Amino acid sequence: MAVIESLLQFLSTGTLLGALLLLLVLYLLSSGSRSQKEEKEPPGPKPVPLLGNLLTLDLKRPFDTFFELSKTYGNIFQVFLGPRKTVVLVGYKTVKEALVNYAEEFGDRKIEPGFRIMNDEHGILFSNGENWREMRRFALSNLRDFGMGKRGSEEKIIEEIQFLKGEFDKFEGKPFDTTQPVNYAVSNIISAIVYGSRFEYTDPRFTDMVDRANENVRVLGSASMMLYNIFPWLGPFLNSKRIAVRNALRNRAEMTKLFTGLLETLNPLDRRGFVDSFLIRKQNDEQSCKEDSYFHDENLIVTVGNLFSAGTDTTGTTLRWGLMLMAKYPHIQDRVYEEIDRVIGGRKPVVEDRKKLPYTDAVIHEIQRLANIVPMSLPHKTSCDVHFNGYFIKKGTTVVPLLTSVLKDPSEWEKPNSFYPEHFLDEKGQFVKRDAFMPFSAGRRVCLGESLARMELFLFFTSVLQSFRFTTPPGVSVDDLDLKGIVGITLNPSPHKLCAIRRS
Repeated sequence: MAVIESLLQFLSTGTLLGALLLLLVLYLLSSGSRSQKEEKEPPGPKPVPLLGNLLTLDLKRPFDTFFELSKTYGNIFQVFLGPRKTVVLVGYKTVKEALVNYAEEFGDRKIEPGFRIMNDEHGILFSNGENWREMRRFALSNLRDFGMGKRGSEEKIIEEIQFLKGEFDKFEGKPFDTTQPVNYAVSNIISAIVYGSRFEYTDPRFTDMVDRANENVRVLGSASMMLYNIFPWLGPFLNSKRIAVRNALRNRAEMTKLFTGLLETLNPLDRRGFVDSFLIRKQNDEQSCKEDSYFHDENLIVTVGNLFSAGTDTTGTTLRWGLMLMAKYPHIQDRVYEEIDRVIGGRKPVVEDRKKLPYTDAVIHEIQRLANIVPMSLPHKTSCDVHFNGYFIKKGTTVVPLLTSVLKDPSEWEKPNSFYPEHFLDEKGQFVKRDAFMPFSAGRRVCLGESLARMELFLFFTSVLQSFRFTTPPGVSVDDLDLKGIVGITLNPSPHKLCAIRRS
C-alpha cells in the first residue's frame, strides 16, 4: 500500500512539474509573440501560402498595383512576392525620408538572382559594403577627371549631336524608329569617357554592345524574370534567363577584347579614359602586392558594364520619350521652337543657355517626370533593423522606393498624370525647382551620372529641336502615340515611328 501511495505521489509530482514546464514554455512563447506584435509591422494584403500576394499583382506593371494598394494600406505597406516580404514606400515625403534621412538603414542593394547573372555582386549598381564604396568612389573621382558634367563632356556631346543629326537626315523626313540612332549617340558619350574614344554607328562591335544593353534592360525587368527572382528553380524553363546568360557571356568576351587592346597601348602618363585609370590602379596594386584589392578583372568588367548600360539606356530612353511627346503635343513643340529661335538663333546651343531658356528647361524636366523611366527604382534592402514612421522593418527586408509615386504624387503636382511644363514655371514664366522631382532617386544610391545625364538631355534635346520638327507619320494621329510604355528595368516608349523634318 505504501508503495502504491509513493508511486501516486511521484506521478502527481511529475505531472505537476510537467504542467509547470508546459505553462512556462507557453508563457515564454506568448510573451515572445507579444513582444513581436509590439514591433508593429507595416500593413498589407493577406498573403496565400507559397505565392504570397502574386495573384494580386499585375506582374507586367507591378508599380501600378503598388500605387493602388497604397490607397488602401497607406504610404508604407508590405506585400509578399512569393514567400519573401517586400516593403513598399509611397509618396514624396515617405520616399525622401527613407532614402535621405535614413540613408544608411535603407542604403543597401537587394541583389536578385537575375541581376546576379550580370554582376555577381561586383561593380557599382549591384554590390554592397566595401566593394560598392570603393568602386563608386573611384568611378566618381575618375569620371569627373574625364569631364563628366563639365566642359570636356559638353564638347563631346556637341560633337556627337552632329552625327545624330546626320542620321536623322538620312531618313529625309520619312517615318523611322528613333531607338537605335538616339541610343547610339547617347552611348557614344559614355563610351568616349570610359574607353577614350567614340565608335562609328556602323561598327558591329559597338552596335551589338548597345543592342545587348537595351535587350538586358528589357529582359531583366520582365515579368518572367521577376518570377525567376522569386522562384530561382524556374530558371531552366525561362527564355529570359537564357538570354541574360548569353548576353553576359558575350559582353564579357567583347569587353575583354577592348580592354586587351587598351592595355597593349597603355601609357600611365596619358590616360585616355576610365578603363585606363582602372588598369593603372590595378597594376599599381599588383606591383605593391596589395592584399584584398578591389581592382581586379571582375570589377573592371562589371563596373564598365554598369556605366555603359546606365549611361546608354536611361538618357536615351528619356530623349526618345521627349521626341515622342513633342510629336504628340505640337503646340508645346512650337513654344520650344519660339524660345530657342529667339534666344539662340542659328548658333549651336551650349550648357550656359539653359538659364536663358526657362520654358525649354521646364519641358525637359516635365519629360523626365512624366516619362517616369525607373518607376520602382532598383530594389533596396535594409542594412539593419529599422523603426521607421511607427513601423518595424527587419534587417535584410527588400524595400521598393516607388519613384513613380514621387513623380506623380497628387499632393505635390497640380496635374500629376498630364504633360504640363508649367509644373516647373512660376507666374512670371521663370524656371522653378521642385523638391519632388526625383528621377535620379536620392540618398546613397542616387544616380552617379546625374550631372552628365542632365547635360546630355539639355544639349541633345535643344539641338535636335533647333534643327527638326517631329511629327507622327502621315495617317497616324497623335492620339495613337501610347504613353503607357513598355516595362523593363526602365519604362520605354511603346513602339512607334516619327518623322524628323528639317526646319528651314
